Amino acid sequence: MFVALIVIGIILVIAAAVPLAQRIVPAFGGRLTRRDSERYRSLPHYDGGKFRYPIETKMNTSFKEMLPVAWEFLKGSPKRKPSSPMPVVSLGREDLKQGGGPRAIWFGHSAALLQLDGLTILFDPMFGSAPSPFPAIGGKRFGGKLPMALADLPKIDYVLISHDHYDHLDYPSIMAMKSKVGHFFVPLGVGSHLKRWGVDEASISELDWWEEREAGGLKLACAPARHFSGRGSSNRDSTLWCSWAIRGSEANVFFCGDSGYGPHFREIGERFGPFDLTMMECGQYDEKWAAIHMLPEQTVQAHEDVKGELLLPIHWGGFTLALHDWDDPAIRVTKEAERRGVRVTTPMIGESVPLAGGVYPNRRWWEREG
Repeated sequence: MFVALIVIGIILVIAAAVPLAQRIVPAFGGRLTRRDSERYRSLPHYDGGKFRYPIETKMNTSFKEMLPVAWEFLKGSPKRKPSSPMPVVSLGREDLKQGGGPRAIWFGHSAALLQLDGLTILFDPMFGSAPSPFPAIGGKRFGGKLPMALADLPKIDYVLISHDHYDHLDYPSIMAMKSKVGHFFVPLGVGSHLKRWGVDEASISELDWWEEREAGGLKLACAPARHFSGRGSSNRDSTLWCSWAIRGSEANVFFCGDSGYGPHFREIGERFGPFDLTMMECGQYDEKWAAIHMLPEQTVQAHEDVKGELLLPIHWGGFTLALHDWDDPAIRVTKEAERRGVRVTTPMIGESVPLAGGVYPNRRWWEREG
């Protein structure tokens, strides 16, 4: 009986501590107001206080299904991380300045920079050491370093966020760079986190699916994705998730964010395509959660659906968030792209991908592991 009381006491303490921590620790982000919820109520993809993808999106995450997955994570595997330091192209202030035509630079995982029409845009700038509200206990970044110091980033005209998960919206990164950002574009509700972190409300625009904005001559469109959201124990799906279509005079670009495969890709292609470059999710997948994270073969199909020309696979090469080998996304997506005759670029972290045609990075640098 005494042991049972101790166990019950521990459970109660944890139950009380978690919501308290979410209120105190700023990394958990902000909370939506009642006014926000009222504003979303009339939306067709919002129901019962939660956003929904139009098609049922199930994940096999029952205790029975996830117990072996948790065990595999605890056991670990040497193949889930590179066995030697990943090749990184070092970047200084001069390397990050505008010039030489439109380009994209991948920073690992989903963080990427786009320089287009004289503007600098950052997507999902997760530059932290671990995707966790407590980085000391989170899975660490491969190699442990970025190709540049955050202080060397140029003035950022726009930051585009796809959703509020920790591997896409990082508190330390936002705090380090918010003073040099002109404006944040985010899906509905995500602005609550930025406001808690001291970003001026006037510097934040929240968009719904299919909403468009003109910014500095660019046309930005918030488009659907098949995923979910949440940063705490009680706010799952309370904010929206999205992809982004950017149309400029020099190039058109699509940023996928996180998404399972679905009919929205074809509709995006019909509305906003074709795209000179697509940055498509390719990593952290499993058959158990394929509804929210595409398999690499689906990545290539989604690229074709949106009418993409050059495919840049993202959402890999940064962290271990699934059970597959760290290089499996690159192996599978390049194999499928070759089978379908799709152009795919595979830059090293920090390497530029030119958007004006010509030579693009396609060396299979991960094969050094073999």
